[in-house]
Amino acid sequence: MLETALERALTLLRAARKLDGEAQAHALANLEAALEEDRAAARGQSGHGADKADDVLVEIDQGGYLIGWNPGAEAMFGYSPAEAIGQHVLFLYCADDEDADIAELFPSQLGGLTEVRRRKKNGDVIWLQLVLTPAHDAAGQPRGMLVQMSPAGLLDGDAKQRLHARIIEDSEQGVLITDHLERIVSVNSAFTRITGYSQSESIGRTPDLLRSGTHDAEFRGRVRAAMRGHGTWRGEIIGRRKNGELFPQSVTVSVVRDPNGEITNTFSLFSDISVHKDAEARMQRMANYDSLTGLPNRSLLNHLFGQVLAASRRNNDRGALLVLDVSRIGAISDTLGHELANELIGTIGVMLRMALRDADILARIDGCKYAIGLQAVGTREQAGLVARKLLDLLAAPITVGGHSLKVNADVGIATYPEDSADTATLMHCAEMALARASESGAGILFYREEMDLSARENMLLETELRQALAGNQLELHYQPKVSLRSGRIVGAEALIRWRHPERGMIRPDVFIPLAEESGLIVEIGNWVLEEACRQVRQWMDEGLAMPPIAVNLSARQFDTGLPARVQAVLERHGVLPGQIMLEITESLLVRGADLVITIMNQLVAMGMALALDDFGTGYSSLAYLKKFPISVLKIDRSFVTGLPFDEHDCAIARAIVTMARQLRQEIVAEGVETREQMTFLRELGCDQLQGYLFSPAALASDFAQMQREGKRLMVTAEVQKV
Repeated sequence: MLETALERALTLLRAARKLDGEAQAHALANLEAALEEDRAAARGQSGHGADKADDVLVEIDQGGYLIGWNPGAEAMFGYSPAEAIGQHVLFLYCADDEDADIAELFPSQLGGLTEVRRRKKNGDVIWLQLVLTPAHDAAGQPRGMLVQMSPAGLLDGDAKQRLHARIIEDSEQGVLITDHLERIVSVNSAFTRITGYSQSESIGRTPDLLRSGTHDAEFRGRVRAAMRGHGTWRGEIIGRRKNGELFPQSVTVSVVRDPNGEITNTFSLFSDISVHKDAEARMQRMANYDSLTGLPNRSLLNHLFGQVLAASRRNNDRGALLVLDVSRIGAISDTLGHELANELIGTIGVMLRMALRDADILARIDGCKYAIGLQAVGTREQAGLVARKLLDLLAAPITVGGHSLKVNADVGIATYPEDSADTATLMHCAEMALARASESGAGILFYREEMDLSARENMLLETELRQALAGNQLELHYQPKVSLRSGRIVGAEALIRWRHPERGMIRPDVFIPLAEESGLIVEIGNWVLEEACRQVRQWMDEGLAMPPIAVNLSARQFDTGLPARVQAVLERHGVLPGQIMLEITESLLVRGADLVITIMNQLVAMGMALALDDFGTGYSSLAYLKKFPISVLKIDRSFVTGLPFDEHDCAIARAIVTMARQLRQEIVAEGVETREQMTFLRELGCDQLQGYLFSPAALASDFAQMQREGKRLMVTAEVQKV
């Protein structure tokens, strides 16, 4: 047997290693000549003759190693012959190609077409058709394969048919083909996988074997029109699998015509979109339903109630939108945990749903806030009855997680068409009524136009208040505090006033609550302290010896940074701590004793005196007064008004004075306007008074003049005037 080219090459290489330089060069030349002789013989045997410039022709040996690489191959793949020859053909394969059967060595049909993916030197992936021809040596012995390549797009008729058949069979889409009589003539493997019907169970039957019965005649008519050639139809259909299960499918239906235009076949391409539909449903639910209660959210409420309003316009119906806010959920969360509070919110949702009609809409629109849409309600009173029913339901203790929990609730009501016929406007009206119900403690309030006007006025006033801060429209007035023993001025309270350029003087009880709600109170409080210290410094520079000036603090100002801020203002104006007194309200005392005591002690350590304002109107008790370093207690004007004739006011005033004296605190009574009130308070042992009996709050210049003149209050029984 003659040696193959590879065997001869190996023999010559072994011999060349034993020769000297000139002989070795001669041997290598013989090797190259032998290889060229073999290539020429192979080309002659295969009938290809000389390579054409644009032919892509490679040769591999029986092990799959490249031994031939023509210019066409170099142009197609980008590798030079030196880079390619000697490599295994697998270096042209893509990383994810199966290499169990090397296409260039094990063709499915010699002389036939094989479609493959291959990778170029630059990394691009291309589709190729391979034509394989066995290669033999001069002795006729097999030595490998000649592989002719061309781009996959250049297909002849038979190749196209084979390629299309393969694509259809391997497609992820189900394919169903019928003849002109609508009998199934072909299905692919995806059809069987999706529907459960095998090819033998489907051929010869009609597509009705997948019919679900869920579509009406009009819908089926549109599909059948496409099957009869009236244009392609695309859409979604509910089909039925072999096991009876219904499933959604995305379907395209079209026809195939012969050269005469007659319909020969109809084909349907379809995909099972169950997973897509499930995901879509989940997304839809997340977008439209509250995850905690399962109730519609605000977005879905707007849609559903919009439909109700549209129907009401057609039917001349009346209805209402209620917004219900449940309180104390935050306190329950803080004490018993967030999870139990969430369970309570869910339980309340169930209770409300069970108390309403099926036609009524219930949605959770905020943390503890629910909206109820009532349709076909005859009168406003009926909406009020529903609201009362819901509040009564929530008034009883609710058992959750072994705890019996008590909540409170308020309801705001807007009606249609009276208040509005628009969902967003009705919601605005109902929430405005809810806010007023919460503020007033009424529990249930219907929207009134005055509420909206008031809200707009407050918004305008808030804007103007911000401008007042920047535009020097605020000023301090000083109301003297007078000793009930000597009648002399012993202090003053700095009271803010707003001199509006158009509205005139605006009372503090109008804008201070608005400032508290909007957060402006912090900025206003800082301004008051700054202005009071500036004024004290000015009086000092004028040579006036002024008593301590009291400045009110908001609870919003009372944080860990307060002592440092106060110290900075005092130092900036050169004012001593004893010249300023800080007044705080009772509500501050229940915000967390440890933190409040720490801040108070820091202020007292600086030399500041602290007064408790409006005592008796909130949550004060002897326990608080024992804990906090308060030196002055102020009796609120609401308890002074009825003195000395109202026995309840008298009893309260007597108790406050007794308590303060036991704790060795000074007592100041606010709002004293008559001598009878003054006499009663002096006899009780009250130390100071503040009110119109002596002077209203005065301008800084007027207060300074009082001090210069030594103005006094005559406190003896014989003198009847100031």
